[in-house]
Amino acid sequence: MDVWLTWRAATERALYGKNGFYLRERPSGHFRTSIGASTVLAGAVARELAAVDAELGGPPRIDLVDVGAGEGGLAAGVLAAAPPGLRTRLRVTAVDLAPRPAGLPEEIAWASVVPDGIHGLVIANEWLDNVPADVAEQTADGPRLVLADPSDGREKLGDRPQEADLAWLDRWWPMRAAGERAEIGRPRDEAWASVIVRLVRGRAIAIDYAHRLDGRPPYGTLTGYRDGGIVAPVPDGSCDITAHVALDSCAAAGERAGAVNTTLTTQREALRALGVTGTRPPVERAHTDPRGYLQALVRASEEAELITPDGLGAFTWLSQTRP
Repeated sequence: MDVWLTWRAATERALYGKNGFYLRERPSGHFRTSIGASTVLAGAVARELAAVDAELGGPPRIDLVDVGAGEGGLAAGVLAAAPPGLRTRLRVTAVDLAPRPAGLPEEIAWASVVPDGIHGLVIANEWLDNVPADVAEQTADGPRLVLADPSDGREKLGDRPQEADLAWLDRWWPMRAAGERAEIGRPRDEAWASVIVRLVRGRAIAIDYAHRLDGRPPYGTLTGYRDGGIVAPVPDGSCDITAHVALDSCAAAGERAGAVNTTLTTQREALRALGVTGTRPPVERAHTDPRGYLQALVRASEEAELITPDGLGAFTWLSQTRP
């Protein structure tokens, strides 16, 4: 007997249900991320944390909260890169539904929900794209939900979306021609707003592949990943299921939740502002300091990977603060 679910329900079960993909698998086994590529991102986030610490006046305790922590690499990397005077005051919390990874430093708390009362920096790196969202398709009679068979990914059209989702589509992803599709981003808005309300003072940054109102993809971005490659998004728990994020909508939700000073920019520009340039060392150094030259060359290559415009540098950074 066929079982048809909305894509949001099917994805929720496939990723986070009993024996779900993210409760069973480690992300590094299936796709390359900015965190897994090198320690460059962790070092940049440590510098961002130091800037937030200075803005807050160097409080006795400052938080780093890593939402969607995965294997804990970013939290551990920032802890290691933080200067001693900051590290002694740093409280690090990694948030993920998966079990705590072995070997994570004891100083890092592991939680399944974002803590309340955050004073400091929140980083959500490739988290919102894994917040399940419904898919809608435009028909002659207006938007209809797309239903999926969890066993094989077959699809059919279902009922109209609920009124709140229709309002979201009308504001943030209007579909005009029959056959166009959209991922309804309201659950992502709500997830991001739930982070902002827990931030008492400081900054929250979401990093994801994203699109904006003036450039939504007409047929959506729903994608599966397995073993390092793109596969059909079958919601049976065998693969990651992801979709790009309407971060401009999330930004508006964050502002409604109390955020100010919103910035939307590329990872390339954000990291360049934090000193990540990918600049190669002068070749003359190879003659006077060959070991240092090779180390600098490796570092430049690692930096370049994170800011390449048609690669990881194309991620969008949403930054918002609470005063």
